[in-house]
Amino acid sequence: MVVMVALLASGAALAQTTSAPSNPPMIGDRPLVQVKPRGGAAAKSDAAQPAKPSIAAQLQGCLEIEDGSKERLDCYDAIYPPKPKTPKPGAKQPRAKAVSDCRVLKEQDERLACFNGFAQALPKPPKS
Repeated sequence: MVVMVALLASGAALAQTTSAPSNPPMIGDRPLVQVKPRGGAAAKSDAAQPAKPSIAAQLQGCLEIEDGSKERLDCYDAIYPPKPKTPKPGAKQPRAKAVSDCRVLKEQDERLACFNGFAQALPKPPKS
């Protein structure tokens, strides 16, 4: 009986040692992927950088600047830098469907009004 237990124990030990790190466990024909927990240096680097506010929060922050001023337009332009398109002669300027479409407007007053419309339509963020 002792010989039988010794034989089984050595067989189990042998089976565990044959699985070398060069042969990762497989699922079908693909190796098993092991995900390491996030921590250490990755968590410290995230804590060192302050969280960047969302674009919506940045746009609403621009609303605190005096309406119709160059400073408010500069605030919007810092979020979405202007990229004016040269309109074709006789072509009507299309209506902006997204806030990023405002940056293609050439006239500053039109661009400011476009940004104001989107920023004022955003829901107010919850107070934290």
